[in-house]
Amino acid sequence: MKILLLALNAKYIHSNPAVYSLRACAARQGFSTELLEFTVNQREDEILRALYRERPDVLAVSVYIWNVLPVCRLLRNYRRICPETEIWLGGPEVSYESAALLERYDFADGIMRGEGEETFSELCAFWNGRGEELFRKEEKRDRRLEKIAGITWRSADGTLRETGEREPADLDELPFPYEKPEDFRNRIIYYESSRGCPFSCIYCLSSVERKLRFRSTERVCRELQVFLDARVPQVKFVDRTFNCRRDHTMAVWQYLLEHDNGYTNFHFEIGADLLEREELELLSRMRPGLVQLEIGVQSVNGRTLKEIRRTADFRKIADSVRAVSAGNNIHQHLDLIAGLPWENYESFRQSFAQVYALQPQQLQLGFLKVLRGTDMRYQAAEYDCVWKAEAPYEVLSTRWLSYGEVLKLKLVEEMVEVYYNSGQFCATIRELEKLFPDAFSMYEALGFFYEKKGYLELSHSRLRRYEILLEFIREQEGNERAFCSCMMYDLYARENLKSRPDWADDQKPWNDMLRRFYRREEKERRYLPGYPELDWKQLRSVTHAEVFPKGLPAVGQEGFCVLLFDYSCRDPLNGAARITDITQEVTTDEEEDGRNPGSAG
Repeated sequence: MKILLLALNAKYIHSNPAVYSLRACAARQGFSTELLEFTVNQREDEILRALYRERPDVLAVSVYIWNVLPVCRLLRNYRRICPETEIWLGGPEVSYESAALLERYDFADGIMRGEGEETFSELCAFWNGRGEELFRKEEKRDRRLEKIAGITWRSADGTLRETGEREPADLDELPFPYEKPEDFRNRIIYYESSRGCPFSCIYCLSSVERKLRFRSTERVCRELQVFLDARVPQVKFVDRTFNCRRDHTMAVWQYLLEHDNGYTNFHFEIGADLLEREELELLSRMRPGLVQLEIGVQSVNGRTLKEIRRTADFRKIADSVRAVSAGNNIHQHLDLIAGLPWENYESFRQSFAQVYALQPQQLQLGFLKVLRGTDMRYQAAEYDCVWKAEAPYEVLSTRWLSYGEVLKLKLVEEMVEVYYNSGQFCATIRELEKLFPDAFSMYEALGFFYEKKGYLELSHSRLRRYEILLEFIREQEGNERAFCSCMMYDLYARENLKSRPDWADDQKPWNDMLRRFYRREEKERRYLPGYPELDWKQLRSVTHAEVFPKGLPAVGQEGFCVLLFDYSCRDPLNGAARITDITQEVTTDEEEDGRNPGSAG
């Protein structure tokens, strides 16, 4: 009996923890399964060919809002070429209204609802116990399936049947899903130390499951050590609110602090308003880059928060975010959701302004997903909420927000993603904000500019993004030279450019001064000790020194200044090169030699 688990992930770097957990649970019961992972961006023919060559007896597929459409297209065609394969679906996208979905998905034989580990193991026993008999001609099939909780299936006569809900699993009873973590050195590992959520936000599927459960902290720490030993690059906890139980949170974070391998990063979704002094103090001692936090703010509108049953106190969130930021060692990712009840365009502008003022490393402007199974979907009519008919069921309009305003927010979202979340335009954006009453207005105007110029649907290189920004700045009648300096600062902070853009200041008048700096650095290694084997020419090729004009806003310095960009030392929070002001060093050298700074002599 050949049973194949299939996952279509959003990107190659992602992994699917569900299929690994199902495989591990089946193996514990003595059942062998195989596993294939693809991405939604791969060609359907490529995946279809791989499935055809495998020819499984059973194909079990993990389904989510981001892959349901390509999964359905794929399986409809697969059913045509391999009608003998039994196809089962599982995952959050098919766990609710499953009978109606199975009626629509005529290519599928059954659905595993909710948590699937025990269900899948029992189905493996069912499939393996039937030998080589044809699946759809077995008379006892339905009676045997009736004993398995948490499934919906197409019976032998074509009618749809389902069993009752399965009790939530004891997480300590589930086996460790990652047999070879070293295989994930170029991918993200997803890990859960708890299931369920203590909160009841009406838009979230986690609110549907009321039972909150934890793995024992001893086991969690033991499994995290496996990832640390394998030096995987990143582990993302999928716990809905990781810090909802303080003793659990403190134990795990303390373990990571004490066993840090200097390389692996751990990502947590937390409630920032739940952080107390002891957690903040512990976080302040983490290696920069060891931990990153994702914090769902969603809105600061009090009526909105009450309507969606979200109890978070924004003042406490803001205090915690600022406290974490003060340590300059933890990447913070804050989330907002557009399209919530009682949130109109101006209200969202205010929510954006307050969250943006906290200056997180990333600000995710998302749009409400009206998910099957949530209270939001059941109550949508009360809010005149209209959403896309197909996954991901994104909001189109509400009583408070028109579709035209949603489109405007889409422009803001794209500009924030490109010019803020990328971390590539920090100095330039800070300067550009000064030309507008607030940051939201700036991103809004920039989005309108992209739309007007026809730039939205095009793919742009990084340098082209700077050129477009310069076009926009010229329309705002800003100080073009100052902005060009900011852009050069941002460019060199990220990479050692091989060629300079046309709008950059000419650096040739400073060549002799910079050459003398590098020659002296070859002997003294005062600023670049990390390159002991390189001569001055090599030092100059792997680093960069740039002379900026008077009043560079990025560094707030009068007169010209000289900055040294060292790419061997990068900020773990934003990836920027280490930047050192060497103005005094080079000007002192020039004065001692009796030269004017910047002379060609």
